[in-house]
This record gives sequence, C-alpha cells and structure tokens, in this order.
Amino acid sequence: MVKHSILVGAAIVVMAASAAAQTPAPVPPLPPAPPHPPLAVVAEALADLEFDFDLDFDIAPALAGTNAALASLEVLGLQEPGTKESAKLAREMAEASREVDQATREYNRATRALDRARYEEALQAFEKVAAMGGRRADGALYWQAYALSRLGQRAEALAKLQDLQKKFPSSRWLNDARALELAMKTASGQTVSPQAQDEELKAMALRSVMLNDPDRAVPMVEEMLKGASSPKVKEQALFVLAQSGTPQASEILARVARGQGNPDLQLKAVRYLAMFGKPENRSVLAEIYRSSPDVEVKRHVMQAFMMAGDRDRLLEAAKSEKSPELRAEAVRQLGVMGAQAELAGLYGTEVSAEVRRQVLQAMAISGASDKLAALAKAEADAALRRTAVRNLGMMDSKKTGDVLAQFYRDDKDPGVRKAAIQGLFMQGNAGALVALARQEKDPELRKEIVSRLSMMKNKEAMDYMMELLK
Repeated sequence: MVKHSILVGAAIVVMAASAAAQTPAPVPPLPPAPPHPPLAVVAEALADLEFDFDLDFDIAPALAGTNAALASLEVLGLQEPGTKESAKLAREMAEASREVDQATREYNRATRALDRARYEEALQAFEKVAAMGGRRADGALYWQAYALSRLGQRAEALAKLQDLQKKFPSSRWLNDARALELAMKTASGQTVSPQAQDEELKAMALRSVMLNDPDRAVPMVEEMLKGASSPKVKEQALFVLAQSGTPQASEILARVARGQGNPDLQLKAVRYLAMFGKPENRSVLAEIYRSSPDVEVKRHVMQAFMMAGDRDRLLEAAKSEKSPELRAEAVRQLGVMGAQAELAGLYGTEVSAEVRRQVLQAMAISGASDKLAALAKAEADAALRRTAVRNLGMMDSKKTGDVLAQFYRDDKDPGVRKAAIQGLFMQGNAGALVALARQEKDPELRKEIVSRLSMMKNKEAMDYMMELLK
C-alpha cells in the first residue's frame, strides 16, 4: 500500500485526539479499509474534511483508503507530498466532481458552534440554513431558539419556537421545542450562562453511572434525550446508551433509530445500531430501510449495513432500489466492503450503463484490479472501458501499470488510449510512458504522452526530455 500522506495523517491525528477527549470508551473497529480507492471518492472525502471538528462517524466510510488515493496526487511529481498545493489540488478536484450540499454543511458547522458555546455564530449559521428551506429548515429553527435561549434572549427564542410550530406543524422537532419552552419558563426569564463546562461534567458523570449502574442510568439518559440539552450532550448520551448493551437501552436506541424523536439523533442511532451491534440489530436496520421515506435515513442505513458486514442487503438494494442516488450508494458501500464477487455478479446482470459505471468505480474502491481489468477487456461499450481504465489508473502501478500500457497498445478508441496515458501519469509511471512515446507514430498521441512526461519530476522523464532536445 502506498504510504500515508502528511495531510491525511494530520486529519486522523486530530480525529483521534478529539475522540479520546470525548468518548474514552472503546469503539468497535470498522471493517478493514480497502487499499486503492479512486480519486473521485477521496476528493469527496476531502471536500468534507474540516480540521476544527469533533469526531464524526459520518466521514468514516468516505475516508476508507484515503491514503492511497491521495498519494496518487503526490506521485505526479508536481508537488512534494503533503504540501498546501497538493491539498489545494485535491479540493479543486472535489469541487469539480460533485455538488456540495451547502445546507448540510452549514447545519453541521452551526451545531459544532453550539457544542463550543459559540451561540452568536451558531445563530447566524442556522439562520442561513432556515432561509435555504429543505429538510433541515425545521431543525435549524429549533436550534436558533436554543441558541437564543442560551444568550438570554427568551422572547426571541419563544418567537422562533412559535415560528417552528406554525411553519412545520408535523415536525419531529416539536417535542424538543416543548421541552425547550418548559426549560426557559423554569428559568423565569433570567439570562442563562453558556454552561458548556457543566454539560461536559454531566456527560462524564453519565458515563460513570452507566458503567457502574446501568439500570439507574438508562432512564436518566432517556430524559436527557428528551430534554433541552445541546447537540453534543444529546449525542454523547445516545453514545453511552448504545454502549451499555442492556435490553432497555437497545429498545430506546431502536426507537430513536426508527425516527421517534430528535431527527439528528436518528442518524446517529442508525449508525450505533451497526457499531454496537447484536445480530437482531440488522433486522431493525432492514425494517427502518423498508419503512423510511427519507433518502438521507436510507443512505445512513446503507452505511450501517456496510459497518455491520451485511453484503446481502446492500446487494439487494443495488439491484432493486428505485432511487438512482440510493442505488449508487449501495454499490459504493459494496466497494468499501471489498465485495468483489457481488460486484462482478451485479455488473454481469445490470442493464443500466450508469449503474455499470458505478460498479466499475466500486471495483476500484475494493482493490480488485484484476477483476476490473477483465471487465474492461470484455466490455463492448467504449465509454465504460474509459471509466474502467481511468479507475485502473488510480490503483497501484505495480499491479496495473502493464495493464494500462496494454490497453493503450490494443484499444482502438482514442478516449480509452488517452485514459491510459492519464492513468500512467497519475501513477507516476514515467518508464511506461517513455516506452509508449518511443513506439508511438501518431504525432498527436505522442505529443499527448510527452506533455504528461514534461510535468513529472522523475529521472526517466527528464532523461527522455534531454533525449528530445538532442
């Protein structure tokens, strides 16, 4: 495997430190990361990485195998590993590869501000989210009210809660809203201090009680989940609950995962069902997937299937799901799991060119270079061959360098041949490119190869440049 980049290493260190500070109890390991994902997946992960964050398990699937693919940026020879320029390049490619869900990103930033008792900052961010509309608008209104209450602006907070009830009469945030209203009335209109430290102490005390007396702690956790606590405290309470493994705790966790409560916590509960999983939790997750109309919930359930090692349910979703977005997610998670046989079978039966393209990408995520090359060689569709070759270029050059060179020599499609050149360039395979340049009779294609070689900081490439100058 290609060694870690400094950038990714730093991110992992930050996440590990944050996790140690917040959740000292051990967390079950995720499935082993596949060795060679395509750059598109890494770009997606990098676009979401921010270096001022608490541990967020949402990014775990996206981060699988990040080191290998980011290193493929570094072998270009354009920049040294871990430099600001390589990170900038990765982010630019990310921005070009997908649309960013701005509302979700702003919402997450706002909740992190709440966690740090930066209420003015959180208020402004949630106002933006509410103005955008969409599925997070009601949650944004609730958290605006919460931030205002922490700032001592009781009247403004109550007005936000009324606005929430008026605009979203069926919102799942209404129970939280009633709890917050009660808490504010109990405070008798007095200015409320941030009390961030007090909440941290409560969370630590709760973990201690759960370890020593779970029967006593579980009802306390349930009340905390229903109350007007901050996002961090509620998430930590849910995490402690999930770790306990008691029948009552499992029942509450499943109830939250089914959507009976705070919508933000639902997604966390889905994940924890997989992380702290008993066999019966898979059935609960499957039930949630069948019954939920929410695409985001279904996507999180798929990630939970991956964490739980449930290939069968992911394969079924990849075959039968009506939503193109969810089918793509199922295929991607199969790749993260390394489900090569399942992916190969799906490719052989699937008629949709788009789904077949996604399977090829997932094959690359799984590290299945041999299977990917075989599918590409047998594929009649030139566009799909180009996709396969591009993904081969994101993989280990020792395994795929010769394959790419052979595609260049044998394939008649100009796009496939250019994809092979690009793949060898991404791998830093100057030797193969020099050999192809010497053999190539077509001046345009030779120019294409030489242009790539001219950008590489590589002795073989430089020797060939000197050869051309003689």
